[in-house]
Order: sequence, then structure tokens, then C-alpha cells
Amino acid sequence: MVAGRTSEWNVDEFVASLTRASGNTVDAYRRDVLGFVDFVADDGIDRPVDVDRLHLRRHLARLGAEGYAKRSIARKASALRRYFGWARRTGLIDVDPSRGLKAPAGEGRLPRVLDGGELRDMLEPDEVAPDTPLWRRRRDDAALELLYGSGLRVGELCGLDIDGVDLRRGVVTVWGKGGKERRVPMTKASIDAVRTWMKSRPEVADDGSGTALFLNGRGRRMGTRDVRRIVDERSPSPTHPHALRHTFATHLLDGGADLRIVQELLGHSDVATTQRYTHVSKERLRSVYTSTHPRA
Repeated sequence: MVAGRTSEWNVDEFVASLTRASGNTVDAYRRDVLGFVDFVADDGIDRPVDVDRLHLRRHLARLGAEGYAKRSIARKASALRRYFGWARRTGLIDVDPSRGLKAPAGEGRLPRVLDGGELRDMLEPDEVAPDTPLWRRRRDDAALELLYGSGLRVGELCGLDIDGVDLRRGVVTVWGKGGKERRVPMTKASIDAVRTWMKSRPEVADDGSGTALFLNGRGRRMGTRDVRRIVDERSPSPTHPHALRHTFATHLLDGGADLRIVQELLGHSDVATTQRYTHVSKERLRSVYTSTHPRA
């Protein structure tokens, strides 16, 4: 969260108005509203008065694409209805864009899983733009290897500090949803890629870089838009960065990994969220069977 970004949203005042809600609900609503503020900031929206219904629907759709459970999305929709209702009553906005807003119905689409060719194009491209600096190629390699090799969320990747990666032990420590810490193994490819990137990091680092592991071209901590740009440049077809995390989970289950282990690696609080990937594995199994068995 960028300092000062919430000044026009009066989030603290909204939270203070939730006098009958439990402490856990108050904390959850604060995170939900701030998450939406971050989302619309990418579209240049920095005031609640500029939000329309399309922004809200796009936000909920993105949460579904990123693998959030239906129950979590429903709660976030409730938090936004509560916030914008409060904003209208207090005169912060004239029209409530969340009136009647509901979480998307249905089970939602299964997570998108990259096939072998798509994965190779992203992780081992045959060629890159000739004007791409070496430091950027190395950074992009390391970021993508971690997203797939350790199944990190994009926000977790961007939040990584240098000391969060133990290359000797091959472990990355991230802070997931709800401020929960977890340690995830690294693949040999991601260890090598991060080690190589660290050789180039000083080329773009400056006094304002701090301890961030990944930096953008301005020497600042890499953001989610930077990651989307990397994926767009590497992927031959439109792909969300979260597809690498989906592919990580599905490949583990395809290989026989225990569901509870995958749940822990992904940082899911509810195993029902992880179970979505078992459906993906079954669909992949059916597809392979149909396309390869001579009498299928």
C-alpha cells in the first residue's frame, strides 16, 4: 500500500463505524477495502467518487481468476457494499455503485493451466527482444521461475526481500494473506536464476531500492503491473500471471502429491480452495485418455 493512497477514501473512519462487528470482521473488511483501493489505483482511480459498478465487477472477477474461494469473494463483496453504503450516507459519494452488488454466481471456471509449450516459452524463451538489457532478462527469468517453481502469488513475489530467499538451503519465505508466514522450497532452476539475477541487481539498484529482491527499471520494488508486463512479453497467448501458480499446483497433484501438502505450499487456509485443482487434474486425465486411447 503506497503511503497516502488511502487519504481520499477515509478507510479509518469507515472501520471506526463498524462498532457492532467483531474484531476479526473489522480486520477483514479493512483488508478487503484496501485491496480494492490498490486494484483501482492501477486504473488511475484514487477517489471513491470515481468508482463505478464496472470497477467493482472487474475486481470480483479478478479475485475469482486468482483462485479465491467463493465464500471469500462473497465476503469481499459484502465489505465493499458496506463501505460504499457508508460513504454515501456520510456524503463522501452521491451515488452508491455497489447497490445490489453480488459475488459472481456458479462454480466459476477451472484454473487455467499452461501446457508444456507455453511453459517453455515463458521460462526458456528461444529469443527475447534484441534491445532487452541483460539485467532485465535475468530478473524476468528469476521472477517467472519463482512463480512457477514455488507457486507464489504475484503479491508475494513483489513483496520478497533479499533475506527472504535462502539460496543455500533452497527455501523462500513469503508473507501470504492475513500476514501468515510460510516457507516454500525452491527448484534448482529458480535457485540458479535468482543467484544470476543478484549479480545484475546492483546495475539498477540505488539508495531508494531498499531490501527489495526484485526491482523495476527505476530501481524501485517491482510491482504487480511489472509482473503482468513480464508475462505479456513472454507468453505467446494472453495469460494471467496467476496461471503459473495454477500450473504449479496442478503439476504437483498430477505427480501424486498429497492434497494437504499442496494446500500448505500454496498457503490456503481452507482445503476446499485447494481441491479445485483436483478437478483440474481429473479434467487433464480425461483429456489425455480421450486423445490417446484408441477406443476412447
